[in-house]
Amino acid sequence: MYILGIESSCDETGVAVVQAQVSGTPVLLGAALYSQIAMHQDFGGVVPELASRDHIQRVLPLTEQALKEAKLSLQDIDLLAFTRGPGLAGALLVGAGVASGMAMGLRIPSVGMHHLEGHLLSPFLSADPPEFPFVALLVSGGHSQLMRVDAVGQYELLGETIDDAAGEAFDKSAKLMGLGYPGGPALAALAELGNPKTFALPRPLLHSGNLDFSFAGLKTAVMVQHRKLGVQPSHAQLADLAASTQAAIVDVLVKKSMAALRQTGLSRLVVAGGVGANTSLRQHMNAACATMSARVHYPELHLCTDNGAMIAMAAALRWQAGLLPMTKPGQRHDYSFNVRPRWPLDAIDACAH
Repeated sequence: MYILGIESSCDETGVAVVQAQVSGTPVLLGAALYSQIAMHQDFGGVVPELASRDHIQRVLPLTEQALKEAKLSLQDIDLLAFTRGPGLAGALLVGAGVASGMAMGLRIPSVGMHHLEGHLLSPFLSADPPEFPFVALLVSGGHSQLMRVDAVGQYELLGETIDDAAGEAFDKSAKLMGLGYPGGPALAALAELGNPKTFALPRPLLHSGNLDFSFAGLKTAVMVQHRKLGVQPSHAQLADLAASTQAAIVDVLVKKSMAALRQTGLSRLVVAGGVGANTSLRQHMNAACATMSARVHYPELHLCTDNGAMIAMAAALRWQAGLLPMTKPGQRHDYSFNVRPRWPLDAIDACAH
């Protein structure tokens, strides 16, 4: 089974080809990715209309590139997978339309995948794939969630953000400091030069007794502290503020994850999503898991961002689990499609794919 996955939920266009057998870990054969960061930098954030237009221009050339790397032709593909949601509606429609159109032309099935499920299962593409069951910390863009994962398609929400997510806290704090877009990586780079103990920033909901997150208060505290530094703070002061901000975010993510492991009694953790590439988070999460004799798994660094490989992999794992009825012999293919800009991960219905 050769699966071609298309990701177009926000500001990255990703296409990848994965090969899946009835059993065993699916294999990534080829992948191509284009980031729109340079285009959106002048606006300080993603402009949905521009993002959608750029996806239209990139998706077919990237498809050709991924197929070339996989040493396959489009006629070799057995299943088209695309990101159905969550994400920007216009951007999602590009991938959904292209995938469904190609599938119709090839007379093969197409399937809409959940963006966060792609992140959740992306560590299965790594050299150290996890085993079920595990706790998953999903920290990507506007999402911060803790899930119990018992199998593909079996997800229980343990906790989620009630306002700003960790990625938003990174980006918005960076913007307050004048670090530009994308803010998260810029803040993390500056934090390496600072002292994380300089400013006593809050750790919202750290002792709430539940597994929910809240980072809006931290963002406000960063804004207040930045104003106290004056109109033109020094580079050293900004580095200390960045380091203190990162430390607060990481502290909450690590301690909530450890609480989730204790609550579930599980000893395996998956950290996925864009924030999962943060070096400080990985260092502190590794240390915390070591004290609990727990295993922690991450996607490869280049797979932490949005990409087509995670969409193709999620489809492959769902196919192996028998959760894609449209791939069964004799099944009539339906090429109509829609997108779900808002779509809770724990609300996935396997029959809706």
